[in-house]
Amino acid sequence: MNTFETAHMDRDDRPIEECGVIGVSSPAGEQTAQLAFFGLFALQHRGQEAAGIAVSDGHRARMHKDTGLVTHVFDAASLAPLAGYHAIGHTRYSTIGASSAQNAQPFLLETMHGTLALAHNGSLINAAELREELLQRGFGLTATSDTEVMALMLAAASGKSWEDRLERTMPSWKGAYSLVLLGVDSVVAVRDPWGYRPLSVGRLVEGGYVIASETCALQTLGCVEISEIAPGEIVTIRGDEITRRRTPQAVTGGAHCSFEFVYFSRPDSEWDGRSVHAVRQRLGERLAIEAGVDADVVIPVPDSSIPAAIGYSRQSGIAFNDGLIKNRYIGRTFIMPGQAIRKKSVRQKLNVMGLEFKDKNVLIVDDSIVRGTTSREIVQMARDAGARRVYMASAAPPVRFPNVYGIDMPTPT
Repeated sequence: MNTFETAHMDRDDRPIEECGVIGVSSPAGEQTAQLAFFGLFALQHRGQEAAGIAVSDGHRARMHKDTGLVTHVFDAASLAPLAGYHAIGHTRYSTIGASSAQNAQPFLLETMHGTLALAHNGSLINAAELREELLQRGFGLTATSDTEVMALMLAAASGKSWEDRLERTMPSWKGAYSLVLLGVDSVVAVRDPWGYRPLSVGRLVEGGYVIASETCALQTLGCVEISEIAPGEIVTIRGDEITRRRTPQAVTGGAHCSFEFVYFSRPDSEWDGRSVHAVRQRLGERLAIEAGVDADVVIPVPDSSIPAAIGYSRQSGIAFNDGLIKNRYIGRTFIMPGQAIRKKSVRQKLNVMGLEFKDKNVLIVDDSIVRGTTSREIVQMARDAGARRVYMASAAPPVRFPNVYGIDMPTPT
């Protein structure tokens, strides 16, 4: 979800995806908020700044959202009032603009078509223009998020159903979006015509359906018959019913974000018919073929580069071992602006096991290299630990261009 303020590009030395979304519809209706909570917990890696859940019982909608981790925003007391048959949820990382409660999702509106709540993963490149059009038409906007813009546009659209309104509004949205929409009696999901961001649906064994940004969340909830929502496809879940509708805007083949495979997605997820873990191992194998070195040990930068390092080791025959230990209690929000502070933060996040470096030729594998700030600091840490020679390798191709579709790198690196 794009916003309209200053980019905070100094927060980390790698691209960061912004959001995870989930939608649940159950004929029983007793545990939808709890299911959404556990689904968001499985998607926590996609955003740690805010979380929210909105539910509908067929008559009225309720919502709770705030800044913070999923487990900080929700507890038994805050989940108890969220009773309903249908629910959507969101966990947020803000690529641009402040991490504030006003930009937390979902956005909940009362419209002439009934209650509408919306949660969104992606970024509209024409959001500023759309926002200006809404302001000129007299709409009052309360946040700086393009998700609010999308919600207001849907609220003003004509059509007999939210599916019709989505199809009519989609041509105005330029960019990447995977979103879930909560109506009075259903949950509707859609992917942009290119399918830039992932979105899948699965059936609950006990009845109902779940939609989520990643299949790992669906598996966590025990879903079966998991399938990907196609680019440009609208999927509606209503209890035990599911309908699928391909829009005319859908692009054959699509254009997916490669960083989902490289870094964003959890390794136990599947996307575009492929295991994320297996793809990362293949990247490491290919790296060994294209950039073989004379090293004694292959060491990954934890965590997402571990499969690539395993693949490199398997292809090259060089031993794999842990040598960099991650402090798992330091989140992304710990990273502060500024080059000097960023360098110090690397040593707060990673520590070197000297025994694995001393007097060795070491190959360090990372999933990607953007600016190189982190890489330079890791190489220096390896040298300080006594490594004879240090090689640094990236499992991803060089990052040459900015990304404006929902990644924290909207300007040239």
